[in-house]
Amino acid sequence: MAKIMDVMNQKVPALRDEIKAFVKKNAEVTISEVKVRQAYGGMRGVKALVCDTSVVPPDQGLIIRGRPIGELKDKLPEAVFYLLITGEMPDDEALESMKKDLAGRAQVPDYVWKTLEAMPKDSHPMVMFSLGILAMEKESVFRKKYTEGIKKEEYWRYTLEDCMNLIGKLPNLAAGIYRMRFDKGPRIESDSNLDWAANFAHMLGISDPSGEFKNLMRLYMVLHSDHEGGNVSAHTCHCVGSALSDAYYAVSAGLNGLAGPLHGLANQECLRWVMMVKEKFGGVPTDEQLKQFAWDTLNSGQVIPGYGHAVLRVTDPRYAAFHEFGTRACAEDPYFQIVDKVFKVIPGVLKEHGKAKDPWPNVDAASGCLLYHFGLTEFEYYTVLFGVSRAMGMCAQLIVSRALGEAIERPKSVTTEWVKQAVAKG
Repeated sequence: MAKIMDVMNQKVPALRDEIKAFVKKNAEVTISEVKVRQAYGGMRGVKALVCDTSVVPPDQGLIIRGRPIGELKDKLPEAVFYLLITGEMPDDEALESMKKDLAGRAQVPDYVWKTLEAMPKDSHPMVMFSLGILAMEKESVFRKKYTEGIKKEEYWRYTLEDCMNLIGKLPNLAAGIYRMRFDKGPRIESDSNLDWAANFAHMLGISDPSGEFKNLMRLYMVLHSDHEGGNVSAHTCHCVGSALSDAYYAVSAGLNGLAGPLHGLANQECLRWVMMVKEKFGGVPTDEQLKQFAWDTLNSGQVIPGYGHAVLRVTDPRYAAFHEFGTRACAEDPYFQIVDKVFKVIPGVLKEHGKAKDPWPNVDAASGCLLYHFGLTEFEYYTVLFGVSRAMGMCAQLIVSRALGEAIERPKSVTTEWVKQAVAKG
């Protein structure tokens, strides 16, 4: 880990001093206001968090450390993780160092497997994944060092150590859970000659003669790695970590938020809708058939899964990257053909309908059909894949937060009666 540690050693003191001076100078400047609808609506749009790893402008989509996600779609996840943490892309030497470092941390302790094997056979894979991470908390270097007594300025170093250990182990853990939970046979040994995502694909045990499934896993891990700090998983991880809980506690908590149907289940819901379309029409529908089916869906009070986004007002560039991959790797797949046709037809329907703020597809509109095409058909597992990727962003945000010495999160809550009185006062 010498290379990334050297980079952070150079950057952290200056960043910490810069933030400290900036806050001191501008402490009383107002940067946001809260409306009643926001207070009761999940704080949507309230600017109350700082996240330097990524941002999602409504008219552009995900930007990681100043780089649009479309520019990163061909990069390895290890490079993007390095970028998330340091703010710069690794050179060849740093990338190889990161790859070898993570590969050297891949082994999951035996006691974790024994814990998971003791669970009910029908346990949800996300419960197994979150529990597996939490079970490894005894490995936390940060907790040990904190107990011994370390300076606040040193917190980030041992958080980085924990995060590298955790990210290194996640493919092994997630792949082992897949094989255990869905009766795929014994766990497959890690291959240190493969990169992080390719090794994950290898350990899942899915047939991949063309190598495209490995490419899909590389792409999937990059596209889902981070999405600013206000989404449930990232915010939960940040909130728990702000109490100086170590990375195992914090990431496990973030994954528990990701497991919620309003956050991490969207891609399987999109795929179910596409499969329903295929079943109804006995294959790929015509444009007119799809248009009428979309109107029937909307008129029944339902939504078109995968279309619209809480923040974006353009086609999600992550969708564009998945669509490009599908066009190359599985253009003849009927499910992908439906996804492609939906992209051509549905935005027009939604514009005519007039109620959707964003008629364009988000990342979930395409990812599920690609996973299904390559034989990963167990819907319950899709959120685990999301979790392996999003852990990179959660960990990077945690490291940066510790480096900057951010405080424990403790917003002030008020009662409904207080809100009523404030409104009455004008």
